[in-house]
Amino acid sequence: MNNLSLYKFIKNSALFCLILIFLNSCGGIFDRKETIDPDARKRARKNVEEGKGISGGGFFGNRGGGTNFEFASSNPLWRASLDTLDFMVIATVDYAGGLIISDWYSDNDPNESVKITLRFLDNEVRVDAIQVSIHKKTCKNNNCSIKKIESDLSYSIKDKILKKAAFYVKKDETNNKRKKVKSVIINEKN
Repeated sequence: MNNLSLYKFIKNSALFCLILIFLNSCGGIFDRKETIDPDARKRARKNVEEGKGISGGGFFGNRGGGTNFEFASSNPLWRASLDTLDFMVIATVDYAGGLIISDWYSDNDPNESVKITLRFLDNEVRVDAIQVSIHKKTCKNNNCSIKKIESDLSYSIKDKILKKAAFYVKKDETNNKRKKVKSVIINEKN
């Protein structure tokens, strides 16, 4: 009888220790850390200030001092590129790295397909701000070869992106002018 009660005691103790270990790893019962701020922007700024995060300065240039917090929805070149390539499946999109890579695209011939890579060199709408590369994959009897091609297609894609981006810039400028006029009128009434 004594061995049975000792067995139950060890079994229950081991189970209790195991439960404590699992609970500690899930929520940290024994040591409470500082509370996490629910505002993601404050956390991101704090991480950048402490050197834990990635800031937007440097690669795309820093206009006007401080950190450049531009996002894809406010960048006309980026929006124009996504609108131009909307017929293709996008494989990789990296705004921080300035890169859009499409998936392999084929119209009718399953043995030939193309992949388009856009590399952004600047945020401004300029001819040298974007680089378009096209790769062609040709397959014959399960042997595929991939080559980078120079064709008029890359120039026409780049031209279409730049025209759309210029349109977005003009549209944004007129919207900003309207907002300024409205704010002046509202301030004059008060």
